[in-house]
Amino acid sequence: MSSTHSGGHCCSPQRDGPVVEPTTPVEPARPAPGEQAAVASLVELPGGTFRMGSDEERYPDDGEGPSRPVHVDRFRLAAHTVRNDEFARFAAATGYVTTAEREGWSFVFAGLLPGDFPPTRAVVQAPWWRQVLGASWRQPEGPASDVDDRPDHPVVHVSWIDVRAFCRWAGGRLPSEAEWEYAARGGLEQCRYPWGNELTPGGKHRMNVFQGRFPTENTGADGFVGTAPVHAFSPNGYGLYNTTGNVWEWTSDRFGSSRPGQRVTRGGSYLCHESYCWRYRCAARSANTPDSSAGNIGFRMAADRP
Repeated sequence: MSSTHSGGHCCSPQRDGPVVEPTTPVEPARPAPGEQAAVASLVELPGGTFRMGSDEERYPDDGEGPSRPVHVDRFRLAAHTVRNDEFARFAAATGYVTTAEREGWSFVFAGLLPGDFPPTRAVVQAPWWRQVLGASWRQPEGPASDVDDRPDHPVVHVSWIDVRAFCRWAGGRLPSEAEWEYAARGGLEQCRYPWGNELTPGGKHRMNVFQGRFPTENTGADGFVGTAPVHAFSPNGYGLYNTTGNVWEWTSDRFGSSRPGQRVTRGGSYLCHESYCWRYRCAARSANTPDSSAGNIGFRMAADRP
């Protein structure tokens, strides 16, 4: 098995090469009336000033700190990440072809591939990420897989370019990084998680992250290996599901000068594990290039107040 260089963070690998904008027209202002079901219901959030970031500084290069007051205006945000069935309606209505589909491959976590899967190139810094030909949102683990039995799971293998196209079609937008964190906290001030500071209060799992010894042994103690349905686990104080864990979520903002051109992702994923990636916290940040896709990156849609 050969290796492929990737300059992205170990949380989600990055596609090397230039960013290519799609040429397929995808910009009807709103879905047709019969397609309204493709757009997730949006929760009204009151906005206000909150303390963004963290002073824990476990990953100084991520720019989580210092914590500081930030104001966000009232806005709307989807209660959950966009599902496979919702993205399927978008693709059917517009003929949109995602970055992974056009490029013919995407990154898949090796632990989700069958034991007899043929050797493929791996990411140098994170060999558990494999380049799988044919992997896309339709076939998350490659040509032998599909999403027929997971319509309510988050769509994955979607680039920032792809999710922006969906949002344009659906009449929404991506949340800013500040909006995302404000919403993820659910009204709690400076807590690590959307429900408080304890990871498993009362011994109960509250999100989908890697359990066991990363990357070789996932016990699935939280109930899932791979993605979970978008409504799994209890919502936060604003009625939002899985704002930490499950899949990384794209935001509209650039990461900053340390990673020029990259867009911020938030929330962590089912592959996060404290031993190497304690980024399933409300304040945690990561980033990737706009054309990158992987089996643990999705999104939720925002919109301005009506």
